Amino acid sequence: MPAHKLPLKNFDWTSNFAYAVGVLATDGSLSKDGRHISLTSAEKEMLRLLAKCLNLKNKLSKNPMSGYSKNQAWRIQFGNVQLYNFLLQIGLSPNKTYSLGELKIPNEFFRDFLRGHLDGDGCIITYTDKYNTPKNPEYIYARLMTYFMSASKVHIQWLQNYIKDSLDIQGALLERKPKHKNHVTTWTLKFSKKESTKLLNWIYYSPSLPFLKRKYQKAKPYLYL
Repeated sequence: MPAHKLPLKNFDWTSNFAYAVGVLATDGSLSKDGRHISLTSAEKEMLRLLAKCLNLKNKLSKNPMSGYSKNQAWRIQFGNVQLYNFLLQIGLSPNKTYSLGELKIPNEFFRDFLRGHLDGDGCIITYTDKYNTPKNPEYIYARLMTYFMSASKVHIQWLQNYIKDSLDIQGALLERKPKHKNHVTTWTLKFSKKESTKLLNWIYYSPSLPFLKRKYQKAKPYLYL
């Protein structure tokens, strides 16, 4: 898969910058004014990681509570025309939720981008399966699954193909149809334990990288570091 050559201007690809792009591609928002970029999340740690990766000094603010969530959300907003235009060049756009497609990420930084994507719109599930212990007390299994979610089928298929080309793991693409009129179809890329172990070792290749600590702690028992 050839690397993308981009007019970087003042932006050099690094692991931190690629992680920030992954976060913005999932939970970020580009204003229609052509200047402002924002990120809203209940994960205060993620906002601080984004600020650190982009060298931002902007303060976090509380987002107004809504009826959809009982958790307090936080927001960071900043203006940067050059970064805004750069994000447009690589495939982001205002109101990208349903139209997001392939992004122009250099091959060497894709796993850092993917780690940001996981922190933004993904999850790692771990649990101990004792379902068959009544048959045999030794039937206890540690389960691990990794999920990436998106409302854009094109984008999630691009993720699946890129990961397959890079790691030779397929995952399973799942469709979740809306239960209510104001909801939309969402797509999930799911990896089983064996595939997740390979994938997580690829994206968590150093303990000094930016990542959400609570997700890293779930992956840590399966890492070879």
